[in-house]
Formats: sequence, C-alpha cells, structure tokens
Amino acid sequence: MTRLMDSEVSEVIVATNATADGEATSMYISRLLKPAGIKVTRLARGLAVGADIEYADEVTLLRAIEKSYRALVYEVKSQILS
Repeated sequence: MTRLMDSEVSEVIVATNATADGEATSMYISRLLKPAGIKVTRLARGLAVGADIEYADEVTLLRAIEKSYRALVYEVKSQILS
C-alpha cells in the first residue's frame, strides 16, 4: 500500500478468479485504494471467442452485457468531454 500511495499509480488492474473469493478480493482492494484516487478495474469477463452461447449460463451472459454497456458509456463520455 505504501508503494502505491507514494508513486504516480493512477490505475490498478485486478485479475482474480470469477469466484466469490475473487469478487471479495477485488472489492476489498478497490475499497482500500479509493481514498487515494486510484482507479481499480478488473479484467473483462464474458463469452470466449468461439464459445457457443447456447451453453453459457445466465451470470456469464449478464456480466458480459454489463461490461459491454459500461464500456460503451465510458467511450461516449470520453468523446463528449474531449
């Protein structure tokens, strides 16, 4: 934590397993770094290239849609502000 706070780090990318433990770890790290103004992002999740959508579970589909929506909103905001 000290190294992060004393450096010019603006973003941390968290890569954890898609499990309850991974989600909890990511959330914990995010809450620790938020006061320092460090952005915490996670690796994208969703359907693998070539995957058959018929076999995808509801949670995987929901997360893929949520991430796509957030990325689109971020892109639009960036274009408006520039």
